[in-house]
Formats: sequence, structure tokens, C-alpha cells
Amino acid sequence: MTGPVGPDEATAAASAPIGVLLVDDQELFREGVRVIIDAQPGMRVLGTAADGREAVGLVDDLRPDVVLMDIRMPEMDGVEATRQIFAPARVARRTKPVRLIMLTTFNLDDRAATAIRYGASGFLLKDTTPAQLRDAIRTVHTGNAVLAPRDLTSLLDHEFRAPAQPPAAFGSLTGKEREVFFAVVRGLSNTEIARLVFASESTVKTHVGAILRKLALRDRVQIVVFAYEHGVV
Repeated sequence: MTGPVGPDEATAAASAPIGVLLVDDQELFREGVRVIIDAQPGMRVLGTAADGREAVGLVDDLRPDVVLMDIRMPEMDGVEATRQIFAPARVARRTKPVRLIMLTTFNLDDRAATAIRYGASGFLLKDTTPAQLRDAIRTVHTGNAVLAPRDLTSLLDHEFRAPAQPPAAFGSLTGKEREVFFAVVRGLSNTEIARLVFASESTVKTHVGAILRKLALRDRVQIVVFAYEHGVV
């Protein structure tokens, strides 16, 4: 049985480079992105895959921090691969979270909305700049989305035309947790939320953690998805 993580191990984990898995059926594109990422401080490419089916296996084997997933590929596309990567049984076996960014050539792609519903943290256009790619990887690694709130809501408005009733767990949120919940849905940062609810940033983080735990969600992006899925925006 594994014991508690000691201070040295925790420090090493915090300073470890962000491990990235690249998934795209075009070898030239994969290699170009690999060069960009490996040139960034604090990042490294752990492996590459040419289709979604291969990617699902590599996520299990390589345990990347962030996956860059092309949305359209032969054999298995990025949407189905995302669904399988975030299947509850697979998520339960992981010792650390994996974040996923969809890569697409179309802005506000409906298929990207489905992937976000399955667990992706947003999407990037394939003609994005190296700096935007670097920033997106760092952003999702901290549990945030790589879409502006207005773009995310535009996507999800189309995805959830008939919202489901919120589960009983939503009723268990305290008044302050509900304030934080709706602030997260609006896309506010912890600093902005702290000013809004008159609390410290550490207290806001505690509230966000409680919301994720009570609603069995993975990250802030899934809070937004939950709000649209259950019509509580």
C-alpha cells in the first residue's frame, strides 16, 4: 500500500514538467507541435498517437497531464476517444487528473461542444500560435478552460436544448457555495470571485473543492457543463 506523499515527493511533483500526449493523424503536424512544446520550459512530449484508439491506450500507459486531441481522425475520432478517456471506470483508476484540449479547424465546432461535455477542457484552432498553445496547456493543467466564457456558453447553449433536472446533490450546496458556483459558471477567476463574495482566495478554493466533491465533478469546466446540462445557469 502506498503511504502519504512526503514533502520532497510533493515538491518534485509540483516542479515536474507538464507531460503532453499529441494525437493527430497528420505526422507533419504532430512533429511540428512536438518541437514547439519541447522548446517550452516546464513541458515535454511523452508520446504521440495517430488516431483516437491508440490515444486511449497511451493515456493509460503514459499518464500524461495534458492531451492535445485532433477532433477528426480515422479509426476513432477525437470525440469518441475523449468519451472513453473520461469514462468513470478509467477516471477512478487514475492517481492524477488528465486534462484534454480538442484541436479543430472550425471555430465553435458543435463536435467540440460534445467533447467538452464528455470531459475536454476546451478547444484550440489548429492555426493557433505557439504562445497560445503554451498558455492553453498551462491553463488546462490548473483545471481551467481554454475558451472564453462567452464562447463556452455559446457552444453549450446548442448542446443542451432540453436540460435535465439537477440532482439532489445540488441542493446540498451551501449559500456561499452557490454564490461561488454561479461565479465559476460566469468564468470569473478566484481573485474576482474572492472580491465578489468578500472572502480570501484560499477560501474560494476551498468552496470550489467542496462544489466539485459534492457534485462529483472533475474541474471548473465541468461546473459550467453541469450548469447547462441541468438548466441552472
